[in-house]
Amino acid sequence: MKTALVTSLGSVAGDIVIKNLKKMGFRVIGCDIYPKAWNVDASSVDVFYQSPLAADIPNYCSFIKDVCSRESVQYILPLTDVDVDVLNDHRSLLTDIGVTLCVSPASAISIIRNKKRLSDFIEKNCNYITTIPTLFLKDISHLPWQFPVVCKPFNGRSSQGRVYIHNQTEWQAFVSAADPEKYIAQPFVDGSVVVVEVIRPSDGRGSVSMAREELIRTPHGCGTTVKLFSDAVLENNSRQLADALGVTGCVNFEFIKGNDGQYHFIECNARFSAGVEFLCLAGYDYIKNHMRCFEGADIDRPIVTKPMIIARKYEEYITYIAD
Repeated sequence: MKTALVTSLGSVAGDIVIKNLKKMGFRVIGCDIYPKAWNVDASSVDVFYQSPLAADIPNYCSFIKDVCSRESVQYILPLTDVDVDVLNDHRSLLTDIGVTLCVSPASAISIIRNKKRLSDFIEKNCNYITTIPTLFLKDISHLPWQFPVVCKPFNGRSSQGRVYIHNQTEWQAFVSAADPEKYIAQPFVDGSVVVVEVIRPSDGRGSVSMAREELIRTPHGCGTTVKLFSDAVLENNSRQLADALGVTGCVNFEFIKGNDGQYHFIECNARFSAGVEFLCLAGYDYIKNHMRCFEGADIDRPIVTKPMIIARKYEEYITYIAD
């Protein structure tokens, strides 16, 4: 039986990842920074471990290596950007014990996880995609755009650290306090968020993409109600961008569809999005096909779906009762 380790399984994608891995016959090990009783999905895996913070790199890496060795893990699926960052930087730790890290190659991750570098890459190599002008604070002597502007960490995640600035007073206050080496600035683009989920085998043959508009979205970027739709040009452009980056497996590209109808690229997430279950419900198993990309197997052909709206609801579970 194949064994997979799912990290940060309390993430929104955790439930569908665990369920679909089990449907494939995987033995699933899970870990999260919180105790088992605090996490419903901790009871869905075959074995659960409480992990140190990924930001505590030495202890986290030692923990991952120990769990992989103890449980004979063959594949590891990180569900948050911070897990991706740390494990990407320590690939040799996994290679040495025969574990496959199920994310894109390091060359792709190094571009994807740097919003400024990714914007520059697209401008240079993918002129069929419209980017939002992006500058580091350290490179701005005079703000070249009208307010409002958006500032965020160049390697941020889940909208953490994002700030909207509406006037010169706010701008001066922000730049006097922010790290100019860490923060980037962009002009604000009004519109709706559109996400394109892409599955790409390592050889690029038969890539699949599906688009959705996020109708209701939490402040941290989790879509709770979405509309699945088809836009052949957008989906093809996203597959071409995945080819240019050389990604493997599942990634997702976020765009803002402006009031002028044009798609403006925001960022790429090099792991399952919070909304990957929507696409599985629509009929395409992104989890199964992600794993096929790392097993050297062909992925399923794309499907044709009718436009649909899918909404997420939250449920409550008792996870612990005191004696």
